[in-house]
Amino acid sequence: MQHPAHGSEDSAVTADHNDSAHGWHADSFGGLHLAEWAAEAAGTAILMLVVVSVVTVVFGPGSAVASVVPATGPRLLLAGLLIAGTGSLVAVSPLGRLSGGHINPAVTLGFWLTGHVHRNDLAGYVAAQFLGALAGAALGAAAWGDRAKAIGYAATRPGHGLSDLGAGAIEVAMTAALLLVIFTFTSRERLMRWTPVATWILVACLVWQVAPYTDTSLNPARSLAPAVIARDARSLWIYLLAPPLGAVLAALLVRARLLRLPLTAKLFHDSSYRSVMKTSMAADTAGARGQG
Repeated sequence: MQHPAHGSEDSAVTADHNDSAHGWHADSFGGLHLAEWAAEAAGTAILMLVVVSVVTVVFGPGSAVASVVPATGPRLLLAGLLIAGTGSLVAVSPLGRLSGGHINPAVTLGFWLTGHVHRNDLAGYVAAQFLGALAGAALGAAAWGDRAKAIGYAATRPGHGLSDLGAGAIEVAMTAALLLVIFTFTSRERLMRWTPVATWILVACLVWQVAPYTDTSLNPARSLAPAVIARDARSLWIYLLAPPLGAVLAALLVRARLLRLPLTAKLFHDSSYRSVMKTSMAADTAGARGQG
């Protein structure tokens, strides 16, 4: 497949040709996109509220789930399905259809590196994701009180004697895999609607199999928020650096043209919603939602 020219001086990729000549467009590329940023903040807050709640209920003291399912493996799978499922539901919700449903700075960074996201939105999305994660974690902490405190408000740390560097390497690999799945599905029209399902399955399996070693973060905002609430920054640095590095590695494969260029930077593209990120998908001629 031929890769269309893509990018601008305000994204990480510089195009050699005019984007419009290749069908690439954005309803508003650059500037302030407060509606999209607010949607990202809200979506990330929902995700973090669910993360703190699920970890508390499934693994916290006095867990009713543990009395029914004593084995750790099945409970990890349950937690993964619920947490990853929440992210996918956000993506297909009106919030996700407007903003793209990234709810993860590593995902936004990856799409900036492929030329889809303007630098203003890179900053706006990442700030919104961190603020939303803090708000969601704070809500979870308030809702569950001492039970949430007992599990560190779902903080992420290396386990099974793994070093910080070892856990970081695993987080790099897992985040790269997540971005590769997103890029692969969003680069094909027949697959793109299934992107939330693919990420749900992948992340759920990673939580199930890898959480004992790294707590399966994949998301700097998801790790920072509990650390702030708990006032415990142990091993935090690996979760702030490793997922973005994984996103960079995946994006480099796209930039090297070893992978197809994604047709959209939204995890569930709905043309009835405006896109402030570059896409080659046809715009809704009746007018996209979120204008203004």
